[in-house]
Amino acid sequence: MGFLGIVLGLSLLVWMAFRGWSVLLLAPAAALLAAAFSGQPLLATWTQIFMESAARFLAQFFPLFLLGALFGKLMNDSGSIAAIADFMTKRLGTARAVIAVVLAGALVTYGGVSLFVAFFVLVPMAQALFRAADIPRRLMPATIVLGTSTFTMTALPGTPALQNAIPMPFFGTTPFAAPGLGIIAAAIMLGVGLWWLRRAEAAARRTGEGYGSDAAENPAALATDEKLRERITTAREFDPAEMPHGGKREATPPISAAALPLAVVFAVNLLMSLVVLPRLDVSFLADEKWGATTLSGVAGVWSVVVALAAAVTTLLMVNRGRLPALRESMDAGANASVLPALSVASLVGFGAAIASLPAFATVRDFVLTIEGGPLVSLAVATNVLAALTGSASGGLTIALDALGESYMVMAAQAGLDPGLLHRVAVVGSGTLDILPHNGAVVTLLALCGVSHRESYFDIVMVGIVSSLLALAAVIALGTLLGSF
Repeated sequence: MGFLGIVLGLSLLVWMAFRGWSVLLLAPAAALLAAAFSGQPLLATWTQIFMESAARFLAQFFPLFLLGALFGKLMNDSGSIAAIADFMTKRLGTARAVIAVVLAGALVTYGGVSLFVAFFVLVPMAQALFRAADIPRRLMPATIVLGTSTFTMTALPGTPALQNAIPMPFFGTTPFAAPGLGIIAAAIMLGVGLWWLRRAEAAARRTGEGYGSDAAENPAALATDEKLRERITTAREFDPAEMPHGGKREATPPISAAALPLAVVFAVNLLMSLVVLPRLDVSFLADEKWGATTLSGVAGVWSVVVALAAAVTTLLMVNRGRLPALRESMDAGANASVLPALSVASLVGFGAAIASLPAFATVRDFVLTIEGGPLVSLAVATNVLAALTGSASGGLTIALDALGESYMVMAAQAGLDPGLLHRVAVVGSGTLDILPHNGAVVTLLALCGVSHRESYFDIVMVGIVSSLLALAAVIALGTLLGSF
């Protein structure tokens, strides 16, 4: 009965979430349903397990949600993202339309801009370039996915993406864990993705397929679509309802002023991770007052928090005059972080409640004994949970909350570096999360004015297949050579 309760609870969560119901309601309801089948006390499951885990997630990661959403909103309202898109357009032109869109997306997301915010600038850029180059509009979503949702989210060392931050408290790692393997994974994702897009473009030219006509989509209406909002706030870290709020000028800043905050994110993150924090005396962290933790348990999150805070400060200093409604923009950015943070925290609470059930021991034992060792087991766990929840961050946290300690023990026994676990977990979370029901996928297709039938196969090739190949390479190289 206990195992049946787990299946029913998970089925309820997945099915109703796909239909646009709020995860804030579904997650505790599904957890209590599973607990009831196992004969567990319901109120204690909700308040002492579900809420404890959700609150712990918020305590660890809400600063990243807050600063990330704030930074993305200010970058958008200051015109900085548009300036970067314009720069790429002028430098690379229509002859390199695909590469221009990919690189523009990669630059802004690796610099810390929220994916959803980037969509609203990258889609008009892609439309203009693809129309001028007569490249089919159906290839736009895959091109944007490659630049924003693959190697800059999970592979490149130092990325401030939430997915790269989640394993750090579990494994005691930094945002630059396994940098060599991360760069190799990023090269595979980018190489395979560009190869596929060039192949698809060439095939379209041979058959005479051109750009087609633009669909009359209303971005403002999409931003306030409540069903879409519920989907995307579990998939990404920005509430789309806040996009229309604040103020934005048409004039864009110089490229130097637009790109400087992105450079600050990387530079400060690197300095904090490798230079500043390792030299600090933080012995006080061992006290109960400070959570009885160690530097390795907080250093990664601290590095990204300081990097994003420094970037926000830099942006305000160089672009203050380009923010006509500063308070409104900052309020909107802060508000945009709340629903995504609570939604993902609810998924984490659900995972903790399921992991506390006696029947989960069977699931845990099965996952931990998958052939191939801890790296393969970890990859399977993060892939499956990200696919089921439609959220890379939610699936990754659930997997590590339930099994992270076991993987650390297995890694120690096998002589594996925690940095290798970190990189496998992050890359694994960013593969099957891009399924058709994913909120970011649905939003992007709607913004581009295309259907799943027209564009989803190309998204699979550049987003899922390229990431799975990169994951396999990381596991193989990590097994043979260790972390580097």
